[in-house]
Amino acid sequence: MHYWVRASSSDFAGTLPQPRSGHTAVNIGKSKVIVFGGLVEKKFLNDIVVYDIDNKLWYKPECTGGTDGQVGPSPRAFHVAVVIDCHMFIFGGRCGGKRLGDFWVLDTDIWQWSELTSFGDLPSARDFAAASAIGNQKIIMYGGWDGKKWLSDVYVLDTISLEWMELSVTGSLPPPRCGHTATMVEKRLLVYGGRGGGGPIMGDLWALKGVIPEENETPGWTQLKLPGQAPSARCGHTITSGGHYLLLFGGHGTGGWLSRYDIYYNDCIILDRVSAQWKRLPTGNEPPPARAYHSLTCIGSRYLLFGGFDGKSTFGDLWWLVPEEDPIANRLRATSPTNITENKDVMMENNNVQSELKESETEESAVSELRKRLGISVSLPSNGVPVVDELEDRELIELASSLVGERDTTHEHISHIPALRDHWRNSTARFIPLKELGPLLRDYQRQITRRHLENGGSDPELVESGSPGKVAYGFYHIRNVNQLRMDDIPKLLAEYKQLLN
Repeated sequence: MHYWVRASSSDFAGTLPQPRSGHTAVNIGKSKVIVFGGLVEKKFLNDIVVYDIDNKLWYKPECTGGTDGQVGPSPRAFHVAVVIDCHMFIFGGRCGGKRLGDFWVLDTDIWQWSELTSFGDLPSARDFAAASAIGNQKIIMYGGWDGKKWLSDVYVLDTISLEWMELSVTGSLPPPRCGHTATMVEKRLLVYGGRGGGGPIMGDLWALKGVIPEENETPGWTQLKLPGQAPSARCGHTITSGGHYLLLFGGHGTGGWLSRYDIYYNDCIILDRVSAQWKRLPTGNEPPPARAYHSLTCIGSRYLLFGGFDGKSTFGDLWWLVPEEDPIANRLRATSPTNITENKDVMMENNNVQSELKESETEESAVSELRKRLGISVSLPSNGVPVVDELEDRELIELASSLVGERDTTHEHISHIPALRDHWRNSTARFIPLKELGPLLRDYQRQITRRHLENGGSDPELVESGSPGKVAYGFYHIRNVNQLRMDDIPKLLAEYKQLLN
């Protein structure tokens, strides 16, 4: 179990970074986190703010180096930043309407900037690209937006010779994109999400092989379709490596049939490298406000979230994501003694995922993995999520009454509820208004609980499983309709109709 805790003034000394989005935040070993650039209220930034991990201190170093009397790169956002040893390399980004193609390095031992003159296959100016380190010498960069088109090119930079090489890739290629993430995992570059040609936001995962010359592999892309609770399509998210898994947080997608505006996310989804599947990270309390173009860095067993944008406001808040045994998590108990117990239902919801996480850390054999994929079954807990009785669900009664044209919404008019259920039985997800989703979710949970109790608490259909032939009710533990994703709603409605039959 993990908990979100907003950072307090006692966590840090020094001057905190100002609000921003589109910045970068990178780790220098285990000693520092460096924040560079970004955007706030149409102002592009080029400041360096450092978090000294050991001393819990934020400070602005006195940097040297630059051109034309300016220290360091020009102001920018949506650039890439990659660390090799003590050096932070910066490429591209945007300032105003201008895409940038310059290349800089910051020596963090002496805080000196240098603009680099590289050669070879030079990448075009771009923003919203993504890059990652290959070992301790090379950088690989994929995609971006050059102001006219989305890109799908792959470049590898040797940081010793400063030579760029465009990687020639054969076979099927991912659609061009920007606002994606690119993360080296073992010998593969994993690319997830982004906004593609024509504007659609994507939720695909691709792996690129052949990026390490010593492996003598022909470069090629493979689309990965992993099992589990995959994230919804998004861009502007982060993927942060933490031990045996990758943690995806935030980003934004399209509202689909519910909205013509972008939807911003604050969910935590992990890609387990051992079991090769997506899972929800068990969290025991409310997450920070939804956002995109933020940063999330790993500091030991903790994650530090900073900044971002939600379509209206730029954030300057700092949040910790910590395991339950972390001393920071104790603040939740100290400031609100009932905070943890109030989230008991969330904890029960996540017990299944938490146990799977522990298994994946210790059981890596082919036999145990096969058992996990084909045989695990977990019965619904008998004490489940508190389900609101029909008599107490005023929103349900009002909705049912309005459906039949009845203004009186007293308890005596629960007789209208069957008409509402028939309405949902005959509806499609596309035509269910947003205001009906809350009552629908609660009635779905009522139907499950009712059937569960009628069968003495052991209805074989009420089993959550990945095994063929078994019915899984995946939304029983959802506490709030806001936790639903757009692509969850057709599944919820289908399961609800099955319960009514």
